[in-house]
Amino acid sequence: MPIRTNRGRTAVYRRLWGFPLRSPRHLVGTLVFLAVVITALGVGLPKILGKPASAHPGAAPPNSSAGPHTGVAAPVPSTETLPTRLSQPLVTPTSAPPSTDALNIAKQWATAWVRHPAGISNADWLNGLRAFTTDEYLPVMSTVDPANIPATKVTGDPTVAQSYSSSVKVVVPTDGPKLSITVVKTAAGWRVSDYDQAS
Repeated sequence: MPIRTNRGRTAVYRRLWGFPLRSPRHLVGTLVFLAVVITALGVGLPKILGKPASAHPGAAPPNSSAGPHTGVAAPVPSTETLPTRLSQPLVTPTSAPPSTDALNIAKQWATAWVRHPAGISNADWLNGLRAFTTDEYLPVMSTVDPANIPATKVTGDPTVAQSYSSSVKVVVPTDGPKLSITVVKTAAGWRVSDYDQAS
């Protein structure tokens, strides 16, 4: 059986517990270290365990009138008090005879669309369309490269595909694809708000 001396674990424990009492500097350092550890545990443990840390340690827990408790569903209001998305049914647009102004704007827009001489910049090409295009659609048109437009001239008169009181869909033939142009009524007059290749 080995002989135990005071140089074993007991000596190590004695040194650890005796360290703060060796000098005032050791005592202050130990107290500061303990304060940091306790603060870190107080902040870190609630986060690790998933419990919110209280802003005031001595504060009383909130009562039931302050709000719903965690894990308890809030009462659901009756469906009669909930707002509805639509207060009335959507109104179907009414058909109307096509406006001559809308057809003229569509043809002028198509004529400006096919006008793209070699080397024209997007800004110069867009300036030709600006007077016939809505302000909202101009940024979309600014992404078009005029060199990629597969038409050079309008080859016929516009025909009406759909006509409503505030919008007209017009098909304009070109030497490339046919253009399906949507013209809408704005405060400034009829303006093009969209286009695509017609089938």
